[in-house]
Amino acid sequence: MKIAIIGAGNMGGAIARGLAYSNVDVNIAVADLDEGKLTELNAEYNTIETSTDSRSIVAKADVVLVAVKPWLVEPVLKGVLPVLDLSRQIILSIAAGVDIATLTSWLGNDKAVVFRAIPNTAISILQSMTFVSHNANATKEQVAQVETIFNALGKAAVIEERLMGAATSLCSCGIAFAMRYVRAATEGGVELGIYPNDAKQYVLQTLRGAVELLEATGNNPEVEIDKVTTPGGITIKGLNAMEAHGFTNAVIEGLKASK
Repeated sequence: MKIAIIGAGNMGGAIARGLAYSNVDVNIAVADLDEGKLTELNAEYNTIETSTDSRSIVAKADVVLVAVKPWLVEPVLKGVLPVLDLSRQIILSIAAGVDIATLTSWLGNDKAVVFRAIPNTAISILQSMTFVSHNANATKEQVAQVETIFNALGKAAVIEERLMGAATSLCSCGIAFAMRYVRAATEGGVELGIYPNDAKQYVLQTLRGAVELLEATGNNPEVEIDKVTTPGGITIKGLNAMEAHGFTNAVIEGLKASK
């Protein structure tokens, strides 16, 4: 599989690096106007082909991944349109808020195979939760191809496009919400007398344990919470204090506000 990535910024660069690091059998080419970014990529992975000319890498690709800011997607697509072969190529955009219908209209071909993907910043360490949607033109094999790309960079889920906004809030914005909890818990640990870096490391390991426990048991979080909340104990006191200050409601309202 040959993948051409247009854009070597934070997300495009992370995807290229992640794929180069992974075991996926893929030839990677990246285009960007910033030669410095391309030089950095080549210094880390000399197997990645780089170019300042998007057309030169797009023409021979199986998957064309557009990793630019939303307002640049249209001019980028129209710039490479003359060399696209939409009868065989997959067009894949990671631009937030640009829907499949809009992408298809910019391509000017209602037979084009178009995908959207929303990863999060953990893609740089191969731990992204990435959501994928596609139009009706995509075959099962093409869906599997795109899933393969993002499963190599963490975990991928194919969902209906109408759910992309909610999924973005939950996991793309959500990674920042999780980090805000880490910061808050670390500050609380400092107030309790623990040194800041120690507190952060303790919180990270606690979260790592919580994640692995839920994955191993398959339990609803409440089941595991019940195991540690003994009657009259300190954990239930802490949980009730958090709820009194709006913990659960704050999380839900934050998700709704970011959709």
